[in-house]
Amino acid sequence: MLRAFFIALSENKSLRHFSEHSAMGQRMSRRFVAGMSVEDCLRATKEVNDLGMSVSVDNLGENVTNAEEARHSSALYQQMLDAIHSRNLNANVSLKLTHMGLDVDPELAFSITTDLVQRAAKIDNFVRVDMEGSPYTQKTLDFVERLHAQPGNAGHVGAVIQAYLKRSQEDVRRLCSRKIRIRLCKGAYKEPAEIAFQDKSEVDANYVKLMKVLLKSGTYHGIATHDETMIQATKDFARAENIPASAFEFQMLYGIRRDLQQQLVKEGYGMRVYVPFGSEWYPYFMRRLAERPANAMFVLKNLFK
Repeated sequence: MLRAFFIALSENKSLRHFSEHSAMGQRMSRRFVAGMSVEDCLRATKEVNDLGMSVSVDNLGENVTNAEEARHSSALYQQMLDAIHSRNLNANVSLKLTHMGLDVDPELAFSITTDLVQRAAKIDNFVRVDMEGSPYTQKTLDFVERLHAQPGNAGHVGAVIQAYLKRSQEDVRRLCSRKIRIRLCKGAYKEPAEIAFQDKSEVDANYVKLMKVLLKSGTYHGIATHDETMIQATKDFARAENIPASAFEFQMLYGIRRDLQQQLVKEGYGMRVYVPFGSEWYPYFMRRLAERPANAMFVLKNLFK
């Protein structure tokens, strides 16, 4: 019930406008969002790097409405890649295709994203194309496959697979056959029962099934979860199959389970922290509360400290 409640809030435009423009709303977001500016994000990235963890940075935003907004988003990502390179930070970038103009002009979005991936390849970096709601699943995967197939791009662009979608097993099989790097997550959108598992037990079972395929594929993937049961299942499977910790990485969100992040680093596992920034933080924030409603109580307890 709480998950559905927070997902509904994430789609409320009036509440989003109020929250993103109010001092209290911005204060609430600080637990999960590094700040509003590029410099805020770079500062947070350095702090995470100093703790022995890598980073994936994301300028929050989606569904731009014109080409100018899409090009502005692209320019900011180019700036991020250049800053990461010049400051020798251990970080890559994550982006959403609707933030690059997919709804405005798919070919413009492809051109923009191509430029970013080519820039990342030139400096030996990486672009993660995030997954959005199910209407964008096939379009996003098609984009990633086209980008990855371009000369020089292999290994420098990857996808996200959501374990709650029933199609994900076939998607994983196809992407792995092309050696495309995957971030495996559970999923944070409201999807109908026809296409998505609804029970947590079913999502968890599919997550473990997909995780095993990824670890056996020989390609470097990200196991993105805060669920200790999923983490333990990953560690147990890797150990049983003699898969070294260097063959994959765990991924977690900025501000969530910092204790567990540090524990995994001490155990010798790779840990990448997803660090978002920007003024359009509200939908992201609400989806984090939907994934783990206990986060809402944490935010309220710390709001006035």
